[in-house]
Amino acid sequence: MHEHDTSAWTHDHAFGQDRQRTGELRTRVVVVLTAVFMVVEVAAGLAFGSMALLADGLHMGSHAVALGITLVAYVVTRTYARDPAFSFGTGKVNALGGFTGALLLAVFALTMAFESVRRLVTPVEIVFDQAIAVAVVGLVVNGVSIAILGHGHGHDHAHDDHDHEHDHDHEHAHAHAHGHEHEHEHEHEHGHGHGHHDHALRSAYLHVLADALTSVLAVVALLVGKYFGVTALDPLMGLVGAALVSHWSWGLLRDSGRVLLDHQAPAPVQARLREAIEQADDARVVDLHVWSIGPGVNAACLTIVSGHPRPAADYRARLPASLRLAHVTIEVHACPEHAAAVSAA
Repeated sequence: MHEHDTSAWTHDHAFGQDRQRTGELRTRVVVVLTAVFMVVEVAAGLAFGSMALLADGLHMGSHAVALGITLVAYVVTRTYARDPAFSFGTGKVNALGGFTGALLLAVFALTMAFESVRRLVTPVEIVFDQAIAVAVVGLVVNGVSIAILGHGHGHDHAHDDHDHEHDHDHEHAHAHAHGHEHEHEHEHEHGHGHGHHDHALRSAYLHVLADALTSVLAVVALLVGKYFGVTALDPLMGLVGAALVSHWSWGLLRDSGRVLLDHQAPAPVQARLREAIEQADDARVVDLHVWSIGPGVNAACLTIVSGHPRPAADYRARLPASLRLAHVTIEVHACPEHAAAVSAA
């Protein structure tokens, strides 16, 4: 049998995930900073018999573990990006890391709430000067971490703009002789339109932000307790912090969960894609799926019916460049009845 070179029509599914994201480097620095400060606090607490220092050190350790999970997500994403066992690459490992971090954040919020209620019911003696010092130092460390991680909304633009340049377009179409035309097109294009959130980076950011919030609330409550004798404010501030952290956790769980479950892109994105395909002739999109397969990477699968079908590549050319879809499959069906209905209308 005569073989042909089809290399120009094939592609891998790394979609730029094999490159190191800037969020990974930032997280690596923050993990080291958090771990070092944790060791210092635990050592000082043991050396000076300070329960406040020891407790805060262990608390920092819990966040170091959460940040470590984020770092592992980055490394796994890069390492297995070209593994063919992953149908659409490893981009969703990022969302999985964010989802896991959000769960840990929820546990942290529940722990804060439980401890706050316990202290309201059974007050404990507070060593104000030492506790304030610990909270202030912790706040400084968290402030530095927040500055390193950046804005925390997961838009890793510096990386995306560099790594998601258009490398190659891979297209292929074929027909089946069953009374209708059946064409498929596959496109490989690096871009970062809809769904470009770095959930792993957002998880890391929220963990240090939660820690910073705890420190701020603690400083305020301790100062009020020391100078005005209102000790109940400390556990009350803990409840406020737990409520805010729970809200952040839910937001990250929702957003990363949507990626993991292949949630459809927002309605405006779907509408733009439909309008682009249906703008010129009797083509109608009868089935449409647009979903995120990683930070800056979206896939789309659509079925088109037309009385006068055109090659799949023609419909592909109609897709808005601003959507920057990374992987597109287009199926085209000939439908004479549809053409007759359109003509009659």
